Amino acid sequence: MAVSPDPVSMRGAVDLAALAAQQQRAASKPADSTSIELTEENLQDVAQQSAQVPIVIAFVSATSPASGELAARLDVLVAEYAGKFLAAQCDVDAQPGIAQAFQVQAVPAVMALIGARPAPLFQGSASDEQIREVLDQVLDVAAQAGVTGTGAAPDAAVEAASEPEPEPLPPLHQEAFDAIESGNYEAAEAAYDRALVENPKDADARAGRAQVRLMARTLTADLGAVRAAAAEHPNDPSAQMAVADMDVAGGQVEDAFVRLLDTVRVTQGDEREELRQRLLELFDVVGGADPRVLKARQALASALY
Repeated sequence: MAVSPDPVSMRGAVDLAALAAQQQRAASKPADSTSIELTEENLQDVAQQSAQVPIVIAFVSATSPASGELAARLDVLVAEYAGKFLAAQCDVDAQPGIAQAFQVQAVPAVMALIGARPAPLFQGSASDEQIREVLDQVLDVAAQAGVTGTGAAPDAAVEAASEPEPEPLPPLHQEAFDAIESGNYEAAEAAYDRALVENPKDADARAGRAQVRLMARTLTADLGAVRAAAAEHPNDPSAQMAVADMDVAGGQVEDAFVRLLDTVRVTQGDEREELRQRLLELFDVVGGADPRVLKARQALASALY
């Protein structure tokens, strides 16, 4: 049951990667979209619902504009079948466990869930006519499995009413959040700085500021060039810090910490202090309770003293 179209977690006060993913999903969905946002929290409920009506899932990512466009078209096409399907979306960046469970190798990818059993449909792009043909095949398979009911996606307004309203952010945190949304990282950092002046123990502001600084430093960096410069100048603190920034942003946290700790051990004076400060800032990005941070803090203390 397939067509052959063309193939194709930073923590803290503000999760910049999650924010980008949220904006991508919002932009890709029609205003009247009724597709289910598939998460680990509702996966069991969705699987149970698939025993009554087949569910077509689009696996998307903020890094793949094509996946958002495909999911939006799929939502419209599923609606043509008047309740014989439900449409769902799964953000593989926010839900890596689900992506792994469904063995999603690349996005966009589309699967069906029939009687709690996943059925791969296609990967990459597809025309509306190709998608309709696949949906017709899904209906045939679902009928053979006795899944012939109809359903409707949970009403967004009802879901929202059942969830408690999040507490508003403190004014300066909200100012920083708004600046991040508009891409003004300098203004966001300034807002967090003012928050820390008001309360030097504001851990969320410190983490948010560290993330904003990291985003600003890595926004236009060329990973290949950065790694080449670090390899050519192994004892240059600036070159090593640039690679460490890219590693943390890419999730290679331990590699970043080891690189900077090794450089601390071969430097002195102002260069060593700059490296220490960068490590402390990256600790804030990752989170003080993270085991990798606790281990690196101990190693830093040993290297310094």
